[in-house]
Amino acid sequence: MTDFTMEKHADGVAIITWDVPGKSMNVMTMEAWPLLDSLIDDALADDAVKGIVITSGKEGSFAGGMDLNVIARMKEMAGDDPARGLMDGLMDMHRILRKIERAGMDDKNKGGKPIAAALPGTALGIGLEIPLACHRIFAADNPKAKIGLPEIMVGIFPGAGGTTRLTRKLGAMGASPLLLEGKLNDPKKAKSAGVVDEVVPADELLDKAREWVLSNPTIVKPWDEKGYKMPGGAPYHPAGFMTFVGASAMVNGKTQGAFPAAKALLSAVYEGALVPFDTALKIEARWFTHVLMDPSSSAMIRSLFINKEALEKGANRPDAPDQRVRKLGVLGAGMMGAGITLVSAQAGMEVVLIDQSQEAADKGKSYTADYMDKGIKRGKATEEKKAEMLDRITATTDYAALKGCDLIIEAVFEDPAVKAEATKKALAEVDEDCIFATNTSTLPITDLAKASDAPQEFIGIHFFSPVEKMYLVEIIKGQQTGPRAVAKALDYVRQIRKTPIVVNDARFFYANRCIIPYINEGIRMVAEGVAPALIDNAARQLGFPVGPLQLVDETSIDLGARIARATRAAMGDAYPDAAVDEVIFWMEGEGRLGRKANAGFFDYDEKGKRQGYWPGLAEKFPRAGAQPDLHTVQHRLMFAQVLEAVRALEEGVLEDIREGDVGAILGWGFAPWSGGPFSWLDIIGTPYAAERCDELAAAYGPRFSTPALLREMADKGQGFYARFGHTAEAA
Repeated sequence: MTDFTMEKHADGVAIITWDVPGKSMNVMTMEAWPLLDSLIDDALADDAVKGIVITSGKEGSFAGGMDLNVIARMKEMAGDDPARGLMDGLMDMHRILRKIERAGMDDKNKGGKPIAAALPGTALGIGLEIPLACHRIFAADNPKAKIGLPEIMVGIFPGAGGTTRLTRKLGAMGASPLLLEGKLNDPKKAKSAGVVDEVVPADELLDKAREWVLSNPTIVKPWDEKGYKMPGGAPYHPAGFMTFVGASAMVNGKTQGAFPAAKALLSAVYEGALVPFDTALKIEARWFTHVLMDPSSSAMIRSLFINKEALEKGANRPDAPDQRVRKLGVLGAGMMGAGITLVSAQAGMEVVLIDQSQEAADKGKSYTADYMDKGIKRGKATEEKKAEMLDRITATTDYAALKGCDLIIEAVFEDPAVKAEATKKALAEVDEDCIFATNTSTLPITDLAKASDAPQEFIGIHFFSPVEKMYLVEIIKGQQTGPRAVAKALDYVRQIRKTPIVVNDARFFYANRCIIPYINEGIRMVAEGVAPALIDNAARQLGFPVGPLQLVDETSIDLGARIARATRAAMGDAYPDAAVDEVIFWMEGEGRLGRKANAGFFDYDEKGKRQGYWPGLAEKFPRAGAQPDLHTVQHRLMFAQVLEAVRALEEGVLEDIREGDVGAILGWGFAPWSGGPFSWLDIIGTPYAAERCDELAAAYGPRFSTPALLREMADKGQGFYARFGHTAEAA
């Protein structure tokens, strides 16, 4: 079976069906393009064919887009002159889609055969770019379907005509949320936005498309008509000029110039709007080639699609029977326990939520009710769905209700004694095969496992807050954790549709091990007299969602002080962060505990809105007369985190660099454009990284000392994915 097949019917309609063998959803490969091209040629040349419908053989979807594994390899496939090879490949795609769009019409827009796209459901990326080249798009009334162009989310932009066609169809303003934000819509909203032309009952999809094809419709696209004007105005029109000024400000405000794809997309739209359609396609292809030649796009695709998908599918899962959770116990109904309960009930699990008082347990359950109420107001949920979810949750103080649970997640107060007591109470009620997980961000899993008689069935599952919004879950193996516990945790995380990474037990595990130095480096600079705005904005211009000072305000300064005291007690004379403590402990003493206290590194108004940096900082830690350059501040913030990632790999806390990169981006927003810490080191090169570490260590201290692994790789000129990629491929 091939990717595309064609069936010619007696009524004169040729149905081209896209159905990739062995895939649950269609994806476009380089090999499929010539086949589609030949089928279009066949149908256009056949006098018995009056028109064409392009549809999918997959139930509930049209296509998931281009196979990003192919895009990731496009440069390698392009030969000795990769830019030329990429450009030629893109222009060949444009040629085929332009053939669909022109459908045999002559230079005077005469003749031609109507071509409709019939979308049974989800249509993403190239799965929408092909329909946009058709003359009418029919979408099945499938509320679960997603229609859009999400390429910007993985470091590229629609490069097969989607950028040019959507802009000309909707205007720059109408197209901007779909292009610049990768916004996805269900079919009805896609029709309201003007992306699809008709939404019809699913069982009438092909009939409606065929009826239209046989109705002798006008098929000339507006941009092929003489006198076409772009909706909203072209760039040289006053209205269009204002649109592009606003779009440029929005892109730079959101990306701080750190994401090359967004700027390239805006350039392709602006420049393409100034020229005829076919020239605009060439401009789009050039900018797309420019993005693909940037190492950032390859790194983002690798981390945010290929590696992320591999981890979600269980790349590092032990060989164990299916461990999907049927009944879950959650100990502790605070914000974390309530969030875990919500996402688990959402995934269809029966959940027992336990707290010390019935009032606290009920409050934890009400978190799900409140969440569903918000969804109902936005039209994303129904009262029936809310009732179903709440019926799955039992809120109680009675540990006996845990009977029958196959996984328990403990999310009580971060105190070993409190956790041990809850662990013993719960394990007394469940069967021997129940896996026990602790949700902790700092406490060693191996120590906590001592409360269990079966440490091989004990594991750490570290959620990030708020649970329902954060994509990453960090799974931590204690020294005695067995493979079934790891498989159970991975299968559970897959059930709740989040991305797991698996790490070994060590202080702060992986994520916090890297986040804390980032925060601490920012605080150190405050003590040195560096302007707080320079520190936070340097981070934002690297692509971090928030700077280190804003981050510590959000997470609370007293939490930082607690962690510092515990770490100092554990490390003794080896404790390296006394300079940080001077700032943190002083602010704690001043009652400036962060956003929750409406007072931290920032001042806040009565509604909790930031009002600027607190002037008291400069009084206590006077600004240095000579401020460091932006590059130096950025390198201090980057290397503080990246070196911890390298040390985690060196020490065996990380076993797979894919987990290090994906975990960093999803866990704390590490410069997504870079692809993660290891990808960033590959972009700048290990020889330069080691040299820069030596400079930073000489200027700022031994925390920037080059790890032995990085030094060895620098001496050999190795990259992390070149050296450790075989591990990822084998997994």
